Amino acid sequence: MSTDWMDSKVTPIAGQVLGGDWGRFLALLGLCAAYLQGGIDKTLDFQSAIGEMQHFGLTPAAPLAVVVIVLELGASILILTGFYRWVAALALAAFTLAATFIAARYWELPMGQERFMAANTFYEHLGLVGGFVLVAGHDLVRRMQTVARA
Repeated sequence: MSTDWMDSKVTPIAGQVLGGDWGRFLALLGLCAAYLQGGIDKTLDFQSAIGEMQHFGLTPAAPLAVVVIVLELGASILILTGFYRWVAALALAAFTLAATFIAARYWELPMGQERFMAANTFYEHLGLVGGFVLVAGHDLVRRMQTVARA
């Protein structure tokens, strides 16, 4: 397959789909899906949210659970609406990085299935952090271009 064919046929279609408003929104929704689900679940089962905080030794558990719920839902909504998207993306990146080092400390586990799963979780979450940093950077570049044109 030549790159000329790819550039002339596939790239314009992919660019329209992925670069269009719907493609961008669906990508952002996918990136935020776990945080929306987590915030909703924690809201609907607040006692389990408190239990999760306690499980990881985080105190005071109830206020921290509220902060996590507000962050997961609030930042996701800001990202999806584009209102200070870069701030919300960096907030979720920092939260995810911190939560990953708290909850997925695979290096402390003995070799075996549990360590394997925790390591996968750790590195998958680093991927989410990278995704949020890319979203923040992209949004900042777009904002700077808009300001420069004004």
